[in-house]
Amino acid sequence: MEVLVALPIIIPLLLGALSLTVLSNHSAQRWLGAIGTGALLICSVWLLLHTRQVGIQVLEVGSWPAPFGIVLVSDMLGAIMVVLASITGFATALYSLKTVRKRFERFGYYPLLHLLLAGVNGAFLTGDIFNLYVWFEVLLVASFALLILGGERAQMEGAIKYVTLNLLSSALFLTAIGLTYGLVGTLNMADIAVKLASLEDQKMVTVIASLFLIAFAIKAAAFPLFFWLPASYHTPQVAVSAIFAGLLTKVGVYALYRVFTLIFTADTGFTHEILLWIAIFTMLTGVLGAAAQFEVRRILSFHIISQIGYMILGLALFTPLALIGGVFYIMHHIIVKANLFLVAGLMYRLGGSFELKKLGGLYRNHPGLAVLFLIPALSLAGVPPLSGFFAKFILIKAGVEASAWWAVGIALLVGLLTLFSMIKIWNEAFWKASPEPNPAVPAPTRNALLYWTIGLLAAMTVAIGLFGQPIYLMAEMAAEQLLNPAGYIEAVLGGTTP
Repeated sequence: MEVLVALPIIIPLLLGALSLTVLSNHSAQRWLGAIGTGALLICSVWLLLHTRQVGIQVLEVGSWPAPFGIVLVSDMLGAIMVVLASITGFATALYSLKTVRKRFERFGYYPLLHLLLAGVNGAFLTGDIFNLYVWFEVLLVASFALLILGGERAQMEGAIKYVTLNLLSSALFLTAIGLTYGLVGTLNMADIAVKLASLEDQKMVTVIASLFLIAFAIKAAAFPLFFWLPASYHTPQVAVSAIFAGLLTKVGVYALYRVFTLIFTADTGFTHEILLWIAIFTMLTGVLGAAAQFEVRRILSFHIISQIGYMILGLALFTPLALIGGVFYIMHHIIVKANLFLVAGLMYRLGGSFELKKLGGLYRNHPGLAVLFLIPALSLAGVPPLSGFFAKFILIKAGVEASAWWAVGIALLVGLLTLFSMIKIWNEAFWKASPEPNPAVPAPTRNALLYWTIGLLAAMTVAIGLFGQPIYLMAEMAAEQLLNPAGYIEAVLGGTTP
């Protein structure tokens, strides 16, 4: 069953290649997108269930044993992230059927979407630090191409900021990899963990850890180098914005969780203290930026930043409950944030603008959309009984137990300010009267698939809140593996433990 670990990478790569062969056949591209991402979702769920039941899965590529060959590893965190990526990819593919124009399809929208999913899943499953860099670059290339698809001025300006800072992050990442290899002579993450733990002088290890921290913090859009995100995420197609919002920064968060629970654990007093203050300032600056905006996708983009702070907080506190909360928060946030961008796209189709001052009357004209907005919006703010409430509750409880009072206070404040932003969108776009006396309302059948896609994600948000015990148990298993990396190391290296 080890080949199952490779399927979340092989399937989107194969779909991307097939999509290129039918580039002029729009119908075939769409079918490949919808059916292919559906198959990816099925395989990802299968991998998660198999990993949960059997344990950590390792595939040695080319039958070269670790640490000499490349390995793919599926532990609970990696398998959970792959499922979340597949859910987001499937929802995006469905939404794209009705929203992506044919000229974008001609320029390779679907092949790029599949390549992006391959890069994301590769990053979640690789057990090799250099290949983590490679998969980062794959998703960077795909995301940059999707970002500029259309060639509008705002897209190009946002893309320049996006790619510049991400290239800086990649340079720091590659430098850290080179220093690590020079220090221990290996690129396998499990082997790095074993060899770094045996070094007497940990000062150089702390320097390398700092480089990794900066590189991944940029990828995650953490304070202070986060401004590439709100400058770019509101510019591309709505479906592209949604998958970006759901996945891209979470790859950076995942990388932080991976290296600072597996590799760099000798000086947590230093690294995790830095992570704690990064989390606090990321939460605060993101939500304040959102409060100052009056364009729907800009508001949502700044809220991505503030919510990243909560995820980093779970890692920074580094207790069992905090890591459970961090993983639970990631699971909740990917679904909610992608859905909010999809809702914003439907608001644009029905209201004609993303600017709040130009919107209005959506509650009166489209009550179903109003309900579908409220579910992820209130969940993002942490209103019970939705998924966001329990995610925040776990993290705040962990903060109280760790006596991290500043973090707890800021987390509560950010929740209130998030609710303020969501109420602002509700008041302006849904509750106030329409600025147009007779707004043009498209026939409901034209948007049925969009409603169904948004509705399914909203139903998942409600289900996580009302029936969250299975999700909590999966997060608990992931946290246990992160806190006890000996199991990961043993699975990869065949019995070698630090």
